[in-house]
Amino acid sequence: MLLSTICYSLLHALIRGMSNELHPFELAFFRNLFGLLVVLPWFIRYGLAPLRTSRLGLHAVRAGLNVIAVLSYFYALSVVPLADATALSFTAPIFTTVLAIFFFREFVGVRRWIAILIGFTGAFVVLRPGIESVTVGQLLVLTYALFFAFALIVTKILGQTESSVTIITYVSLLMVPISVIPAVLVWQTPSLVQIGVMLIMGILGTSAQLLMTQALKEGETHVVMPFDFTKMIWAVLLGLLVFQEIPGIYTWLGVAMIISSAFYIGYREHVVRVSGIEDGK
Repeated sequence: MLLSTICYSLLHALIRGMSNELHPFELAFFRNLFGLLVVLPWFIRYGLAPLRTSRLGLHAVRAGLNVIAVLSYFYALSVVPLADATALSFTAPIFTTVLAIFFFREFVGVRRWIAILIGFTGAFVVLRPGIESVTVGQLLVLTYALFFAFALIVTKILGQTESSVTIITYVSLLMVPISVIPAVLVWQTPSLVQIGVMLIMGILGTSAQLLMTQALKEGETHVVMPFDFTKMIWAVLLGLLVFQEIPGIYTWLGVAMIISSAFYIGYREHVVRVSGIEDGK
C-alpha cells in the first residue's frame, strides 16, 4: 500500500507538470493507453481467461465512472496545488460510506455519522466557502471523490463474482476508448519526450492500482487503508520541492479532520464486523 501511494503521488506530480504542455484530457487518455502495458502480460500468462465475465455491462459502468473521476482529477491537478487536491481527495472513503448505506443497506450508527460529519466539515475547512472563493479545481476534486466512491461501490459488487485480474483488465481496456472522446476535442500531437513521460505515467497509474488491489487482498482493510493517507506526505514534499507550493494552516487543519474521520470510519466498521455488536453501542 505504501508503494501504491508513492506511485500515485509521482503520477499526480507528473500530471501537474505536464498540464502546462498538454491538456489534462489528453494526458488522461495516454495514461489509460500506456497503462495497458502493465495488463498485457496477464494475457501471456492466463490467455483470454481474464476476459471471461457475465457482467460486461457492470464493467462498462465502472469504467465510465472511473473516466469521469480521472478527467475531473487530472484537470483539477492542473489548477490546484498538490497538497490541496490530495487533502480533498481523502473525502472519497467518506462518500463511499454514505453510498454504502443506500446500495448495501448498511447500518451506520451515531458514532460513524459523527465521523462522517467531521470529515465533510474538514472539507469545508479546506475550501472555506464565504471566506475564500471556491475554485472550479477544488469542486472538480470533490467530483472526483464522489465518482470514485461510486466506482468503489461497483467494484465491491463486481468483487462478489469477478476476480481482481478480471476487474482491473476490463477497466483498463474500456477506459481507453471512452477517454479518447474528450481527448480528441483538445488534441495536440505530443513530442517523443512527452510520449516518454506519459508512458511513465501509464505504468505508474496501473501499477498503483495493482499494488493497492493486492494490498487489500493480502491484509485487512482497516490495517491497510490508513497507509493511503501517506499520500499527503508525498504530495507536500513533491509540491514543495518541484512546484514551490507550501500548504496553508487551513489545509493542514482540514486534512487532519478528513483523515481522522476516514480512519475512524474504517476502524469502527472493523470493530462492528468482528464483534457483531450494533454500531450505536
